[in-house]
Amino acid sequence: MTFKAKQVLKYTAYTLATLVVLVAVSATIFLNSRQFGKSPDGSRLQRIKQSPQYKNGAFENAAPTEVMSSDKSLLQSTWEFLFAKVEDLVPRETLPTEKTVLAELPAGEDVLVWLGHSSLFLQLEGKRILVDPVLISASPVSFLNKPFLGSDRYRPMDIPPIDLLLITHDHWDHLDYHTMLELRERIKSVICPLGVGAHLEHWGFNSDIVTEVDWNEQVMIGDKMKLTALPARHFSGRGLKRNQSLWAAYMLQSSYGNIYLSGDTGYDGHFKMIKNKFETIDLAIIENGQYNEDWRYIHLLPKDLIKAVDDLQPKRFMTIHHSKFALGKHAWYEPLDNIARISEEQHLPLLTPKIGEPLRLRDSTQTFTNWWHVD
Repeated sequence: MTFKAKQVLKYTAYTLATLVVLVAVSATIFLNSRQFGKSPDGSRLQRIKQSPQYKNGAFENAAPTEVMSSDKSLLQSTWEFLFAKVEDLVPRETLPTEKTVLAELPAGEDVLVWLGHSSLFLQLEGKRILVDPVLISASPVSFLNKPFLGSDRYRPMDIPPIDLLLITHDHWDHLDYHTMLELRERIKSVICPLGVGAHLEHWGFNSDIVTEVDWNEQVMIGDKMKLTALPARHFSGRGLKRNQSLWAAYMLQSSYGNIYLSGDTGYDGHFKMIKNKFETIDLAIIENGQYNEDWRYIHLLPKDLIKAVDDLQPKRFMTIHHSKFALGKHAWYEPLDNIARISEEQHLPLLTPKIGEPLRLRDSTQTFTNWWHVD
């Protein structure tokens, strides 16, 4: 090898090594940026270690649960997720939605407004409750997980002062860093699963307003409403390390009745347990969408959704976790098409409000359209 060739080879090796170091440093800086949140430590971690759900340094589901349940390699699964073609993965037209002025809803009215995906605005017993608000970004980078046209009508500026912020778990499509910063000064109190408070306090929330709960713990909300944290079958994590915070479902009990919020969950025996514990469920709000056989244990497949409804036997139910982001490999309208068809066949009490359309909880005569059938 000539002296010149050796110099070129040496320079190339040096350049590649430099690039590798720069990429590694950049990735480390990115993964440690503020939006990724913070792992629990100190007294918070000591409390976590007392949880029956915390074993071997991480939270676990009641039943053994694999996040990825296929035999595909990580490379194959990632490639299919990024590049597999799915017809109508996103809407071809702007979604039909409504823009209810939340601040002008009568204070004494029990009402629910779906804000898209899993984000909900609730008024119960004169209190305003906000659930999993993702109103800016469902991703650490702005070009991923963009909302469908029309599904993004609600922004942080549309949210009035909130009595209670309720978080089910810390995934990006349920806990939006940018939304949290915008709403922080308008939130009086927070309830979230164990460990999630570490993120919020890292983002400037006062620790005095944050209450963390384990499964089956109860919290009074004012004098007239009670919240119970309940099991779900899922996982958590905003970065490389999973399950350092808990995930949960909730039951809200008020003079209206019992409202069940499933959070993100796969199917398991917890649905029957919840029915046995509360007997009557006046409204169930259940995840439906972003499912895939490859992660069938952590999200409800269409057949599992029907089993969950059958287990819960709610007086009425609606589904969420759809119609805003393409996080699963199915047509955007498929989750609603499936459950609407089966509900009609089996006479199930399904409610299908549009994003932004008020569901007046005490009005049993209110009806909704199949709005997702867009010509």
